[in-house]
Amino acid sequence: MATRYEQLKAASLDEPKHESTRAPNKITSLRLGLSFILILVLASLTVIQVRPSTSGSKIVLGGTETLADGDEDIEICASNIPPPARPPAPINPWASLTIDEMVEIQNWLLSAQMNLNLTRGDTAQPSDNSVYMIQAYYPPKADVLKYFSSLDPRDAPARFARVTIHHGGAEEPVIRDYLVGPLPVTPATEMTHLTEIYHTETLPYNARGYDDLDWNLPEITTKIAAPLMDAYKELLGGLPNDTIVAGGAGPFGFDGSFRRFWLNWQRDTPGFWLHPLNLWQYVDVSGTDPSKWDQLKIVYNHQVFDTAESFMDAFRNGTLKRVPPVTKQEEDLSWSTRERIGALRDLDNLPGPRSVSFAGLRFRIDHDLQYVSWMGWGLYLGFDRDMGLNLWDIRFRGERIIYELKPQEALAQYTGNDPYKSSTALLDSYFGMGQSVRDLLPGYDCPDEAIYLPATTFSATGMMTRKRAICIFEQDSGRPISRHLGFERSEFGAVKGYQLVIRSVATVGNYDYCECYDQLPSSKFRLLLTFLVFEYIFHIDGTIEVRVSASGYLLSGFWDDEQGAYGSKIWNTTLGSLHDHAINFKVDLDVGGTQNSLLKTSLSQEVTTQPWFDDDWGEEVIHQKITREYIDNEDEALLRFPTNFQGGYTIVNTDETNKWGIPRGYAIHPGYSPVYNTIVGSKRLLKNANWARYNLAVSRRKDTEPSSSSMWNFNLPGAPPVDFHNFFDGENITQQDLVTWINVGMHHLPASEDVPNTRTNTAASSFFLTPFNYFDYDVSIESTNAILLQPPKKPGDPFSYNDYNVRPAHCVPQPPAAFEYYPEQVYDLDGKPAPPSTVEEMRKASELYLRIKFEL
Repeated sequence: MATRYEQLKAASLDEPKHESTRAPNKITSLRLGLSFILILVLASLTVIQVRPSTSGSKIVLGGTETLADGDEDIEICASNIPPPARPPAPINPWASLTIDEMVEIQNWLLSAQMNLNLTRGDTAQPSDNSVYMIQAYYPPKADVLKYFSSLDPRDAPARFARVTIHHGGAEEPVIRDYLVGPLPVTPATEMTHLTEIYHTETLPYNARGYDDLDWNLPEITTKIAAPLMDAYKELLGGLPNDTIVAGGAGPFGFDGSFRRFWLNWQRDTPGFWLHPLNLWQYVDVSGTDPSKWDQLKIVYNHQVFDTAESFMDAFRNGTLKRVPPVTKQEEDLSWSTRERIGALRDLDNLPGPRSVSFAGLRFRIDHDLQYVSWMGWGLYLGFDRDMGLNLWDIRFRGERIIYELKPQEALAQYTGNDPYKSSTALLDSYFGMGQSVRDLLPGYDCPDEAIYLPATTFSATGMMTRKRAICIFEQDSGRPISRHLGFERSEFGAVKGYQLVIRSVATVGNYDYCECYDQLPSSKFRLLLTFLVFEYIFHIDGTIEVRVSASGYLLSGFWDDEQGAYGSKIWNTTLGSLHDHAINFKVDLDVGGTQNSLLKTSLSQEVTTQPWFDDDWGEEVIHQKITREYIDNEDEALLRFPTNFQGGYTIVNTDETNKWGIPRGYAIHPGYSPVYNTIVGSKRLLKNANWARYNLAVSRRKDTEPSSSSMWNFNLPGAPPVDFHNFFDGENITQQDLVTWINVGMHHLPASEDVPNTRTNTAASSFFLTPFNYFDYDVSIESTNAILLQPPKKPGDPFSYNDYNVRPAHCVPQPPAAFEYYPEQVYDLDGKPAPPSTVEEMRKASELYLRIKFEL
């Protein structure tokens, strides 16, 4: 056998088929008989072992070496290294900033010449000016397309960074975003105020990014926790520095005039999100002066108190209506851990199947440029702090299909009969979906032979690099993408449904550090967000599937008889709270160029009469008909899928037609769970997530409208910096450069099966972008991973077939690597590797201000 698997020349339909080379029936029968005997012999052996040797790998049966194929050794499979890709350009215009670039920018901002009066983020107080974020700012589309067209280095787009500064030291504290560039830093580098992407003149300081000092200064912790210590111990069964943990609800403001949050208490045990307690505290941390921060309200068992004093008076004088606490001593709380329980299932002691590319990987990667190609597809990868992985310049068979495919925002809105759940409406870009990405679990998050790519992000206190932030792998869908059984020449066959998957997992808040909770007996402040699996699945017919799956711990509530309408009881005192998820994607399709239109197709019932029918049926016919119309105004392009999905929407180019004279297009097909947000009018989502009201929307593309949301929208629902509805101002969208904003999501009605964690198979949503008259035929027929059968010439003979000489490779797979999982590499603000992190430091870095120790 050859040491490498080489694809042979594809067989033509006019070439002799395998029928002429197949053994006659008698020989076939003899082979079957011998095969049966061999199976019996193998079944009688107790050990079957494959091991490599210096002369090649041999099969060892019961300890005796025999050759695999009579006189031929079985080779070890090719190593799991993808061949190098050939990007269309020698740069990635959407590449993330390197650590050196971030350090260079920060040092430039801190320099005396800039006169910004900045304090380093690792020592800054709320009343200081400090750099909050540094990340790449994507270049204008026109500049990129000009460069890709010429590939002249002089046309390469200039590189810029977006810098966010918290101006806490200003007379009127404010947040500002800036553009810094061109990069690298030279005397020509400038800093300009970035305002054109926002719909408000200022970013109020009360909407600022997370900062653990907001809730960790003694001026506020002494007002939150210290006065209630006796009540914590007696009512909740523990103390903040011992057995209970806190979590917060957001948004923390409405229009920038205040910054407040509800605090919820839970047992400090593995899976604490599933152990809520019946006490809530409302806290004000507005402004930059912690001495003015205060506790505004306390709610216990549906009783409301305006001060800690009035609550403690009721606690002591017996007027408080109490709920008996459930303590660790009274209950086994291990039900919320991920430890295996239950009887061992039959054969589950054996490892399951794993995917192996016996002939070597069939996709290419340029690691430096983060460019990937596979089966005619090619694309660049980007990564940012707000939402993580994004895809650019997606081409198929040499044509650009999509300029930009990027998640924009992730919404989770809860409900419940308590102050915490009823006020929680989360927008995850605020917390940083990209910043919260951690290394993937090899063999669990991604198959063993997946290839990993890194990602680096900046935070106010340092930088972090994840070596396995993104995984890429090819998979066999297990079903053909097309097939047909037929008996005429060349109509019987199948094409294998291979797919390329690009995946990243983002978790905000609830990392799998449950086993460490009891080792850290201190008060923590946490806010739960489940993790999201982002998948981009490429098919050989030109289809792209975008899928999001969710898992993690539920954000639960305290169960009592008044909670039944807001979820399901999932434990003695635990409510699985009803909530919606909605995730918005920006899809900049370029169908045959940048000039595109929006086609609406509707299916309806029609009653007609036809003269050719006989009287026995009557002349009346009821059937379907198609209505096609172009939507030419943005205001009419805020869309929901039609009832019963009777129709749909397609981005087409009316100036480009296929062979049959039909405008080339790409259709938007709903996949799993095509939902939009249920609630409309809530003040906590009044105007900051208007995109979530629809299944999709189409607008004119503008560089000044790069995103449907912003990280600042979370705390400004009444005055959002990005109001999605402002994108739609009556402009014409006929043969224009268009952007489609598409939502996925789910209505999550929790059940007991969400314990300990929600499952990705049911908590999933997707959409498809698929060619619709874009080609003249189904281009998946081009694949040579296919088979074509011809009917037998004589009755009883087998079908002849043509497999295009692409046949299964036969070799011994490389052993999977031993499982290892290390913490991410952290760098300080000078770009120097930080010492290895303790578990406490890892939790702080991953959960950010979502877990804060009260310094009592």
